Amino acid sequence: MAKASPRNPRSKFRPRVDRHTTSLLTDHMVITPKYRGKVLKGEVAILCDRLIRDTCWKIDVDVLELAVAEDHVHLFVRYPPRLSPSKVVEKIKSNTSRELRDKFPHLLGWCPKALWAPGCYHGSVGQGFDVVERYVAGQKQYRGR
Repeated sequence: MAKASPRNPRSKFRPRVDRHTTSLLTDHMVITPKYRGKVLKGEVAILCDRLIRDTCWKIDVDVLELAVAEDHVHLFVRYPPRLSPSKVVEKIKSNTSRELRDKFPHLLGWCPKALWAPGCYHGSVGQGFDVVERYVAGQKQYRGR
């Protein structure tokens, strides 16, 4: 069985095969900036997307789909069994908050201590991969109300 990875898109819904485990752990996550601020626009959104992908790459999490809207981020990921969904989000939020606030000083003025709200949404995904993938992809068109 081929090892599933973001480098091989045809295998993204196959189980991960590691040294001692075979797993298919997927999660739909939604994270929001503090006060649901509409701060993820333009260059901030572009860098946020890149930072999330880089962070996931470093911790061996496969990004199946990602959408950055002005006031929230949808992620559909596959993660290894050694990580919990909350640990994945913790890494993403801490890395992106630090980097984005360093690069864009206006974010420090808006919310000096942290970019992201303290909670997030987690939805474990079973066999309905295509539904979640289409939903998150559709969120790329989201512009708020």
